Amino acid sequence: MSLPVIKNCPGTLAESFTTYSPLCLRTVFNGRKVSPILPYELPQKSEIVAELFMENRKRISISGVQEKESLVLEKNSLRLTHPGEQGTYILKPIPRDIKKVDQVPANEHLTMQIARQVFGINTAANALIFFQDGSPAYLTKRFDVKPDGTKWGVEDFAALSGRTHHNAGPNFKYTYSYEEIGLLIRKYVPAWRVEIERYFALVVFNFLFSNGDAHLKNFSLMESANGDYLLSPAYDLLNTRLHVDDTDFALDKGLFADGYQSDVFKRTNHPGVADFTTFGQRIGIPDKRIEKLLAPFRERQAKVDVLINHSFLDEANKRGYQLGYNTKRNQLNQ
Repeated sequence: MSLPVIKNCPGTLAESFTTYSPLCLRTVFNGRKVSPILPYELPQKSEIVAELFMENRKRISISGVQEKESLVLEKNSLRLTHPGEQGTYILKPIPRDIKKVDQVPANEHLTMQIARQVFGINTAANALIFFQDGSPAYLTKRFDVKPDGTKWGVEDFAALSGRTHHNAGPNFKYTYSYEEIGLLIRKYVPAWRVEIERYFALVVFNFLFSNGDAHLKNFSLMESANGDYLLSPAYDLLNTRLHVDDTDFALDKGLFADGYQSDVFKRTNHPGVADFTTFGQRIGIPDKRIEKLLAPFRERQAKVDVLINHSFLDEANKRGYQLGYNTKRNQLNQ
């Protein structure tokens, strides 16, 4: 693989940039002029780099299946953290053991950008970045690290629900419903009426963009400057349908704790607007607000098409991503 031909910003996907745009530099890199090329060879191609990455991986505290590295920004360059050093960025190289692995970084980056730019979802700051041979990696700025290096309190919903491998089995982060997560938000968040709407929009987004891995550990509450807890920025948003043949929802129970399904769901085996309306009602959102929150997801958003076309997916997967969006939007409108 050779160095990538960059025609659009690898951060915002803005057109006609051969490097990170000024907006991306401000959002992701504190205004510093960072190169989209990492100062590292791909670990698979260098024993020295592979050892550095393996050692770094032992120090990162973020859980999950995919391999992750901890980075810091030093002057205008990203580097792996040293022992005892608090990382401020997470690097996710191409993973293993799924179809189209080389498309995963571009997929996650595109999905996160659509969430923020089109639907106004608060997301972790992110960008694509490339190894010396041109291999892509997904880069995200940690939202739980304060400027002084200390950390905000963060609790994911596996912890908040009290579910662990020990008490709920190996699939503990999947054996739940989105309704039950909503009820936990009402329990633990004083300003829940605002946060429950943000949560509702994120659940609808995950359906619309085929994120079949939105499990308990991919939703979190984060400490605010006022000392209370709010929904954290969204993270790990990925169109999993490009890589695995999964279901509409990651959680085994789906939207509802009691397994409720609308007539449309029973007929088509997919949820429609009635299911999401009932879901909103059950987690405490007024009917008029539900209708307003659903509207942007039900309408065709031209900017989704633009961002897909500007993304770093290959042409075949751009078409697959577009087809998936069109299909899910049709289902949502049933």
